[in-house]
Amino acid sequence: MYTQHFQLKQSPFSIAPDPRYLFMSERHREALAHLLYGVGSGGGFVLLTGEIGAGKTTVCRCFMEQIPANCRLAYIFNPKLSVEELLLSICDELRIELPADGGDKVTVKGYVDAINRHLLANHAQGLNNVLVIDEAQNLSAAVLEQLRLLTNLETSERKLLQIILIGQPELRTILARPELEQLAQRVIARYHLGSLTADETGHYIAHRLAVAGATGPLPFPAGLTGLVHQLTKGVPRRINLLCDRALLGAYVENRRQVTRRILRRAAAEVFAGEATATWRRPWLVGAAGVLAGAVLTAAAAWQLAPAPVQKTPATAAAPRLPALAPDDYDAHLHRLAGMWGVTPGHGDPCATAAREDLRCLQGKASLDELRRLDRPAVLRLAGGKAPTYALLTALDGTQATLELAGQRQRLALAELERRYEGNYTTYWRAPRTWRDEVGAGARGPDVDWLARRLAELRGEPVPREGLALDGPVLRWLREFQAAQHLKADGVAGPKTFIRLSQLAGVREPRLAGGGK
Repeated sequence: MYTQHFQLKQSPFSIAPDPRYLFMSERHREALAHLLYGVGSGGGFVLLTGEIGAGKTTVCRCFMEQIPANCRLAYIFNPKLSVEELLLSICDELRIELPADGGDKVTVKGYVDAINRHLLANHAQGLNNVLVIDEAQNLSAAVLEQLRLLTNLETSERKLLQIILIGQPELRTILARPELEQLAQRVIARYHLGSLTADETGHYIAHRLAVAGATGPLPFPAGLTGLVHQLTKGVPRRINLLCDRALLGAYVENRRQVTRRILRRAAAEVFAGEATATWRRPWLVGAAGVLAGAVLTAAAAWQLAPAPVQKTPATAAAPRLPALAPDDYDAHLHRLAGMWGVTPGHGDPCATAAREDLRCLQGKASLDELRRLDRPAVLRLAGGKAPTYALLTALDGTQATLELAGQRQRLALAELERRYEGNYTTYWRAPRTWRDEVGAGARGPDVDWLARRLAELRGEPVPREGLALDGPVLRWLREFQAAQHLKADGVAGPKTFIRLSQLAGVREPRLAGGGK
């Protein structure tokens, strides 16, 4: 609709995975490197997670284009399958012949035997076999267990099947369940695909416009990049949705460039479920007018649309805790980062603080778990139509200290427990090389750091660098996790690194009255 107005050959912000528009940020390249590393690692699982729209499928497609010539690939994109359906899908993808009596009559053993014969035949020809499962957070526990059993197919030299699981962040939670511990131990590489930085957001927009044929001044001025990043949280799919609607708004107003007002109204429309204000939707009406040939009428309808009506924050259920505007979440994160001596820049505080190796840890935890984590955190509280956030700075046996509405308040634990929804955000200082969780079989700087800390705590000789997380170090890790009331799964994530740093005496913000 707006392509001729901006002298574009095609729409630059379609959410279809067009390979011509591929934009590889540093994180996307790292994710791709993890997948390629997994192919040559000799079997097991590789895990790639990321938020909806972060670009996981884009990375996967790029990976499949670069897969070595000696690899045979099976790709499953609809994993809501039974065990039998999964095995049949693998056989279909790898073109494995099944017994002549028909696939619907083959038992699980029959499928596995056929897969094993095929994998052995490929191995004899020097071929590797890779199974990629997208949207893997939809896999049932029974199917995940069957996948683990498939990785038991091996020779004396190597496993015969490499499995890559790609999914949303809850996939990591699923694999942390006790009943899936054996599978988690076979994950040899993990990577969580984060969002784009503010600078990368600008490059992303410019890249897509250039591919679409843009010449001359871009419709998105450089000064808007920070706001686009803030509104989209740096998620590529959200950037596409927002920029597409903003170009439509500029077109309806007969403007050559998007303004901040247009961008905010576009965000209110495409992210309506997240907005804190009620907006009219003039562009859809205006666009219909344009299609009918009434450009001026559509533009006038947009100009005459009333100003957005701001919602009044709801009154809190408990008088001692006033409800706050959702924007206070970022304000609390800035205050929390200041405790670490970091001043986040414009945009998402988590993304900007990461440049100082200060990482956000978000999740669900009880107050007892937060006490053991022993660090200030932003809590989400119930009590109004809009989310309410407060900064927890102290926690003892009977009371908590919170910062909200610019004031410090003491609150009885019973009242906080009644209002606390269980969601928290805090910061932690990551080792400079840290990327994501590390588990059995992993190696690299993260594992070296982990082994050194564990050895120092135990008074053991420090293992040499470059070793895989295995043997004594893996046993030390599990014993440490159990002693610290962490999940003793042998997978070192942020909470394990946090406790190791605290016990090593690293100076960092703590919960006053909290802790051990």
